[in-house]
Amino acid sequence: MRRLNSIANVARLVVIALSISVLAFQTGASAEEGVEIGFMLKTMQEERYQTDRRLFIEAAEALGATVKFVSSGNDELRQLEQLEEMLDGDVDVIVLQPVNTGTAGALVAMANARGVRVVGYDSMLTNGPLDVMVMQDSWAVGKLQGEALVEWLTEKKGGVEGNIALIMGQPGDSNAQAMSSGLLEILAKNAGLRLIAQRSHVAWSPDLARETADALLVKHDDKIDAFICNNSGMAYGVVAALDAEGLADSAKVFVAGSDADLRNIQYVAQGKQNVEIWKKIAPLAKKAAEIAVKLAKNPDKPVGELVPDARLINNGFAEIPTVVTPVVRIMKDNIDSTMIAEGRFTREQVYQD
Repeated sequence: MRRLNSIANVARLVVIALSISVLAFQTGASAEEGVEIGFMLKTMQEERYQTDRRLFIEAAEALGATVKFVSSGNDELRQLEQLEEMLDGDVDVIVLQPVNTGTAGALVAMANARGVRVVGYDSMLTNGPLDVMVMQDSWAVGKLQGEALVEWLTEKKGGVEGNIALIMGQPGDSNAQAMSSGLLEILAKNAGLRLIAQRSHVAWSPDLARETADALLVKHDDKIDAFICNNSGMAYGVVAALDAEGLADSAKVFVAGSDADLRNIQYVAQGKQNVEIWKKIAPLAKKAAEIAVKLAKNPDKPVGELVPDARLINNGFAEIPTVVTPVVRIMKDNIDSTMIAEGRFTREQVYQD
């Protein structure tokens, strides 16, 4: 009887031990499923980035991930420090919008060396490694701006001719160059369009853009027909310069921006600015979050298998799997059917009534 009791006790111990092992295994699996994504934006200077951050975090958390968010204030050294902090904090995947697209490949190499894959966000880095890219069609931004300019000149001046100033973002930035290339192709097809200035602006600064516009207006005796700007912030700076000269009127000087910040959409509605290009944030942020979580949960699977809808784009170093999201031209006559109808802004916000 004593022997039978001993066997029964051993059996109970084995069952308990097995139960503990199963529980430990299940706990381990849950821990593996909980992933952390590092989301690194280059700046929060423009209004749109509040939306990028919110939508990305919401999408990642809905997929079971946690997000560690940082912004570097357009400071390249600070972004390097933040990346090192991310890697020391054991994030599973990093989503990176680089401050300097020409040198950010070194940041990706650092992450890859630690076994962390990097998803490029919004601005394609050049001449360096990158695991996968999610971006808007930057070339199409400039093309849409240029097409709107041609239509405006034809309507207002009876012909496609005039003095054009191109207000670019960060010097050497691949996104600024891509947007500008779309416009420059339109200019090349219209001999009457004269590019009187093509200026880059450190940190995409609205204040520097205003200074550039002020100087150009003085130099050309206010005879500038259009300012084409790579983003909304710099378009705001240009409108401020025009306003000081009594020229902030979409019938007098054509102004184009990109990002569709609320202030600029208000300018379009008020007739101070002609066009904004709405680079829809929701598909960009949500797709980036989706891809980042997939990479984190499947560290051994190749990108091509996880992101089958990506197309290959050469960044000067390699063919980068890239997902491209759409852009939309916003003018006074379609604000209601786009920005308001799709819930980006309310009528009260746009028309301030």
